[in-house]
Amino acid sequence: MPSKQPIQKQSWKPGNMLSPVPAVLVSCGGTESWKPNLITIAWAGTVCTNPPMVSISIKPERHSYDIIRSTGEFVVNLPTVKQVKATDWCGVVSGRDHDKFEKTGLTPAPSLQVRCPIVAECPVNMECRVVQMLELGSHTMFVAEVVAVQVSSHLIDEKNKLCLEFAGLIAYVHGAYVGLGEYLGHFGFSVRKPTTPKTASKRKTTKRG
Repeated sequence: MPSKQPIQKQSWKPGNMLSPVPAVLVSCGGTESWKPNLITIAWAGTVCTNPPMVSISIKPERHSYDIIRSTGEFVVNLPTVKQVKATDWCGVVSGRDHDKFEKTGLTPAPSLQVRCPIVAECPVNMECRVVQMLELGSHTMFVAEVVAVQVSSHLIDEKNKLCLEFAGLIAYVHGAYVGLGEYLGHFGFSVRKPTTPKTASKRKTTKRG
């Protein structure tokens, strides 16, 4: 049997190579002092489950940095492949010079708990209040608690389960946008016993009882 060839590696300088990462539209503003604005964020992530918390990282020179620092609020909107062009555009132009909702045709809709609008076309909208700011270097991280969530009804099945895997969400991979479409398995599938006609029948009988 032929020996396995070793996997070749190259040494690169330290860099942020984490991929894929979510490409999200963050809405902010909507107060007397700040008009509604959108910014595309790839440096975003989950921080905590209970209480539910997320983080976004923004360069201090960005217009949205001043808005979020002033208001302490923002909404993380998850765009789909249908909004990928608008998502890219909102990341390369400044809200100081453009009304991004008007230019992209995206629809601002009321939030439940914060003053800034959600993006109606995005299937998931997480309303957030800032609890901590961390000045880390090139970016400042805003750690925020999720205080309300809105989801599009067409992604909820007859069992009231959110089927987000079929939403057509996008991700950011080393400068490129990619669509998330292929279903590979649910959490825990690697240790779950395979379903056979016999076990499936047994499960149904158990549920009826």
